[in-house]
Order: sequence, then C-alpha cells, then structure tokens
Amino acid sequence: MLRMLVRRLALGAITVFLVSLIIFAGVEILPGDACTAFLEREAQGQLLENCRQELGLKRPASERYLEWAAGALTGDLGVSANGQKPISELVGYRLRNTLLLASCSMLVGVPLALLLGVVAALWRDRLADLAISTIAIGAMTIPEFVSATILILIFSVWLGWIPGIVLTSADAPVAEFFPEILLPMMVLTFVMTAHILRTVRSSVIEAMASDYAQMATLKGVPYWRIVFRHVLPNALLPAINVVALTIAWLLGGVVVIETVFNYPGLGRMMIDSISDRDLPVTQAIALIIASVYVGVNLAADLLTMIANPRLRTMHMRKG
Repeated sequence: MLRMLVRRLALGAITVFLVSLIIFAGVEILPGDACTAFLEREAQGQLLENCRQELGLKRPASERYLEWAAGALTGDLGVSANGQKPISELVGYRLRNTLLLASCSMLVGVPLALLLGVVAALWRDRLADLAISTIAIGAMTIPEFVSATILILIFSVWLGWIPGIVLTSADAPVAEFFPEILLPMMVLTFVMTAHILRTVRSSVIEAMASDYAQMATLKGVPYWRIVFRHVLPNALLPAINVVALTIAWLLGGVVVIETVFNYPGLGRMMIDSISDRDLPVTQAIALIIASVYVGVNLAADLLTMIANPRLRTMHMRKG
C-alpha cells in the first residue's frame, strides 16, 4: 500500500513538472515577451531594456525556468508585468473566491447528483427516470452561458429576487458575496449534477444486473437490503473519478461562469490577465489550474484503490 502511494505521488509530481515545462515553453515561444506585450507601442529603446532588466528576461530561459519553478514550490509565483505586484498576493483572494463558489456548488450538487442518479436507476424507464434523464441531458447540452443568461433573466430581471452580477470586490469578506453568489452557484450545480448523476445511474443499473445481486435476489434477500448493502457500495465507486474531475473543473476556475456573472475568481482573473497581456500572471494561473487537476485526480485514484479491495490487491501483486 505504501509503495503504491509513493508511486502515485511520484507520478503526480512528474506530471506537474512536465506541465510546468509545457506552460513555460508555451509562453517563451510566443512572439515577443512580457515586456513587449505590456508596453505595446512603447516597447522600444531604453524603456524596453529597463523592463526586461527588471523582470529578469535578459537571462537564459533555462535559468529563468529553474528560478520560476523553485519559487512556485515555495508559493512565490513572481511579479506581474502590469504593476509589478507579487502574483501570489493577486491570486490569493481570487483563489479563495473560486474555492467559495466551488465549495457551495459541491455541497449542493454532489449529494443531489448521487440521490437523483440512484433514483433514476432504481426506477429505470419509469416516469422518475425519464424526467431526471431528460433534465440531465438538457443540462449537459445547453451551453453554460445560455443557462446563466436564462437564470439572470428570470431571477434578476423578471422577478428581481437575486442580483444578476457580482459587484463585490475580490478582497471583500466572504459573507458579502451572499446573495450575489447564488446565481452562479445554481448554474454550476445544474451542470455538475447532470454529469455525475448519469454516471451514477449507469453504475447502479450495471450493479443491479450483476451476478452477486441476482444471486442475493434468488436467495430471498430483501430488495432494499440488496440495494444498500451490496449494490450502492460497488456502484458508487466509479463515480469517484467523475466527482474528482468535476471538483477539479470547479477549483480550476470556471471561466465562462465567472465572466458572465462578473465573479472575481481565478477564471475571471485569467481572462483579465490575457486581455491585459500580463503573461507572468497568465502563466502562474495556468500552473495553479494544472496542479489542481493533477492533485484532485491523484486523490481520486488513491481513494478508489483504498475503497476497492480488488484494485488494492491487484496493485499489491504487481508491486
């Protein structure tokens, strides 16, 4: 078990390292650099030289990458080209706000998705299943900005119950984001619930048709005992990876939702940094999002192996 854990952690670290190389190389091969992007028409002469000297762009790329990567490990993501402020300070509140939105959406969406997925599977091809599946397919096919616009129109414009956009500043206390956070949370919950419940429904249907469930039925085991003691523990395991991907999607910064609702999160900050041509900030946010994806998926893999004795035994044999 320990060997498996070390192996997974090493694989995650290698993945983050390769992603950081790709991000840094991608920024490097862009025409110009952070100074030419920021200064635009004024990027010439001594002004350009001074900017490159301040940002350390005169040094070799390999040396700058090692310094950037070492700083990232300690939480130092460098300084922004626009304003020369530490990126870690700029990102701090935005990351907190994205965590707030993601946490609220997960607390509502994940339990709701598990419940609806189980209900749809147990009442397969009945009215409940047809209604839940239809709504889920609609949620998965309708673009996020469309559903966001519809909710703004209904709850903000027509009914006037909830603010349509977020006007709270990024560094405001968490309590001030309510009730402005409700509409973006509803959109995210709507989308994530649809994806998770479809996986749960398929897993439960497959588990109900398995040999052990059929054997328990033949032995006269009560239906609901089969469901809760045999089917659900095995059926919900495949949903762990889907939930992990959804969490990574939320924590990585939902760019479309944060832009539509003017929410001051990590995704909106990336859009702003691209618009301002602030390449150091864009590079830092890309690394954060990639690290979140790798970390959450690594945790999901480990949790699946721990919860599934067959996978744990198989890895122990390979080791």
